[in-house]
Amino acid sequence: MSHHFPFDTVLVANRGEIALRILRTVKRLGLKGALVFHAADKGAPAIAAADIAIEIKGPSPVAAFLDAGQIVAAARAAGAGAIHPGYGFLSENAGFARAVAAAGIAFVGPEPAAIELMGDKVRARKFVADRGFPVAPSAIEDDDPASFVERARAVGAPLLIKPSAGGGGKGMRIVRDLAVLDEEILRARSEGQRYFGDGRLYVERFVENPRHIEVQVMGDAHGNVIHLHERECSVQRRFQKIVEETPSPALTPEQRKAICETAAGIAKAANYRNAGTVEFIYGGGEFYFLEMNTRLQVEHPVTEEITGLDLVEIQLRVAAGEVLPLTQDKVPSKGHAIELRIYAESPARGFVPTTGKVLALAWPEGPGIRVDSGIAAGQAVTTAFDPMLAKLIVHGTDRADAIAKARAALRDTVLLGCETNTGFLDRLLADPVFAEGEVHTGTLDARPDIAAEPALTPAEVTGVLAAAGLSLRPTRDAADRIPEIHAAMGHWRN
Repeated sequence: MSHHFPFDTVLVANRGEIALRILRTVKRLGLKGALVFHAADKGAPAIAAADIAIEIKGPSPVAAFLDAGQIVAAARAAGAGAIHPGYGFLSENAGFARAVAAAGIAFVGPEPAAIELMGDKVRARKFVADRGFPVAPSAIEDDDPASFVERARAVGAPLLIKPSAGGGGKGMRIVRDLAVLDEEILRARSEGQRYFGDGRLYVERFVENPRHIEVQVMGDAHGNVIHLHERECSVQRRFQKIVEETPSPALTPEQRKAICETAAGIAKAANYRNAGTVEFIYGGGEFYFLEMNTRLQVEHPVTEEITGLDLVEIQLRVAAGEVLPLTQDKVPSKGHAIELRIYAESPARGFVPTTGKVLALAWPEGPGIRVDSGIAAGQAVTTAFDPMLAKLIVHGTDRADAIAKARAALRDTVLLGCETNTGFLDRLLADPVFAEGEVHTGTLDARPDIAAEPALTPAEVTGVLAAAGLSLRPTRDAADRIPEIHAAMGHWRN
């Protein structure tokens, strides 16, 4: 058993880049890293990095990672005293957190009660509003189902319909014409029931072209809560983030202080423990509570880059009962960090997922460059899981320096075998709207030209076709073949 922790083995109940990232910290701390994996991830680096790897099965790869009983059994088999859920899958499942605790295993995350409170968007909004924190004008179906449509209409257009149990943009509807409100409510309810098994809804005033700003918080079991600054996540497609950065270019120092202290206040009121993120909609100098994610976020590396802290290590120490390692006034912030999510997808075709085998892979290196990846050369990229392959994180002295480093790093990235969004990301970073920090959540919808592939000149088309033709084995064999009449001459020389 480690002299720092009451457990010596941590099971990671996740996959891909986040599994590998957690395992690195676990092993650096002198603990053993166990991992559950599905056969669909054969050849993944995380499997090789784990001290113990246990295969899990299910009717689908995703179903295997949602099987709480199977994962707890794997933790017992590995002798794990703690389970880190990463993000996604069971990371915000209160039932799973309770099952882990009932098995005598530490859950590296918040208490089940906090997961339930913040996981229900309606309860969370009411909790926040009742304590005087800012929320957008809204109507909640649970308050009085019979008058819900009437109250929703009173909020006024434009408004946003959301499922109470929603996430990831599913079931959300923007209504700009109240004449279609009734049918949009029916559609949102149907989608909420289909995706989450819960058709309850709420509506809130829709802020046109808002910015999405979130605050990283951390709490311990001794009542201490701190924030670790904000992140801006406004560049999104289909309500899902693509680029994250910190600090936000939108905030003044006074606004930054207000939004971060509000996030910490919400977490403190909820007696929050471990890592979490409080998310806000920001526009016109005002911000409103959006939701709280009760887990480690995909974009946590940018916070690590400007603070120099390892958030997974803090998570593990909090789960072990330790006090937070620093107070609010000691939380550092240096420079500017940007994270780019590298997806197997085609931006020009509506960001549809792509597949293939990773034929060649080389990541950029150098000062201020970090890559969190979960793939290796030879590995198959399929539609079994989320299309995110890796995260490219850069840290610069200021925002302009970070953008320049990110563009250079993208040019040094080699990932062949399936189409990715790296070219799109470079076009986005080069666009004046992004360079000036004037993005909002609707930027990509308003600028489809950024996603579109640039047209090639006739000479470029000829060059690409020639290179492709010469790379094919039949073409190369024909070029290298010695005519039979010359081959018959053997080694004769004149």
